[in-house]
Amino acid sequence: MLVSQGMCREGEFGAGRAGLIKIVERLSYVQIDTISVVERAHHHTLWNRLKNYSPTLLNDALVSRDLFEYWSHAAAYLPINDYRFSLPRKRAHQNGDEHWFNKDLKQMKYVLERIRAEGELGAKDFDQPRRSSGHAWGGHKPAKIALEQLFMQGELMVSRRTNFHKVFDLTERVLPDSIDQSMPSDTDYFDHLVMRFLTANGIGTAPEIAYLRKGLKRKIQARCQSLVEDRRLVLLDVAGKTYFALPEFEVALKKKLNRTTVKILSPFDNLLIQRQRMRDLFNFDYQIECYVTAKKRKYGYFVLPILCGDEFIGRMDAKIDRKTKLMSILKLFFETNKHLVHQPQLDKALDKFLLFNGGTSLEIDSF
Repeated sequence: MLVSQGMCREGEFGAGRAGLIKIVERLSYVQIDTISVVERAHHHTLWNRLKNYSPTLLNDALVSRDLFEYWSHAAAYLPINDYRFSLPRKRAHQNGDEHWFNKDLKQMKYVLERIRAEGELGAKDFDQPRRSSGHAWGGHKPAKIALEQLFMQGELMVSRRTNFHKVFDLTERVLPDSIDQSMPSDTDYFDHLVMRFLTANGIGTAPEIAYLRKGLKRKIQARCQSLVEDRRLVLLDVAGKTYFALPEFEVALKKKLNRTTVKILSPFDNLLIQRQRMRDLFNFDYQIECYVTAKKRKYGYFVLPILCGDEFIGRMDAKIDRKTKLMSILKLFFETNKHLVHQPQLDKALDKFLLFNGGTSLEIDSF
């Protein structure tokens, strides 16, 4: 699983934009997140896998059309060659599926006409008052909501980002002509989900492969069984639980894993985004606590898991002050005392994380 996730060795994917694209193709997606108490999750995930990673590489890959933005189980950067597999969700939204809010057809028509006439636009280019309501999207401009709906339906794509704000254009003006735009059959779509997941994760169950994809669990299970019968998948028993894997899974098991390397991970890293999977395979009970009230938090607001080799040895609640460049580790927890064995590697990981976040000094408030 760790080898499949690109956690095996430094430099596996090369460097620069080419290396970044290889990582996203291996992982199948990189989740986008807005929380910025430390460097945002999409940059954090890539930094842990790409040597000398720079955040500018990601927008460069978007502008060069090597990647595109859309929805995986959440908002994500995806390989441009996987574009056609975003079409089933887009069709569902075109046919009435809602995405957080009701459609405002008049506003969508207005936004689309302006972009068609003026070129790429973002929400800031629409001079409108914000709506106020109890809805989660109630504080946004009508045009912002319309942009997102047109994006989810596939009529618009994100052409670039400026200061993390999305800029949209017509899909036909963003998508390269060479990209396959044919609607996949159900079988092709299920095969894509299965193969992408197992390439990225090594092993998986049908519920894991169908994670947060409405109504697909039974269909994925049935397709996996068919692929086993066709010898395109194998069944593995791991601690009494049955998993699917690719037939060449043993190749990954032969690769050497550095068991002393410490990595500080994002809560949205592809390795651990499915929390039950972490409990089953690593005996690591992890929850991100920024979505619960302060009184109910056990570890802190934005707790980062700490991986050492093939074990999660701890977690830390961190934040960076971008004015003073002080990185504060508000709380640092360890699962066992094994961190003492790897203290030099942990110190090295903290120093690297500080530099990645643009910090110049580090303080640890409490253990």
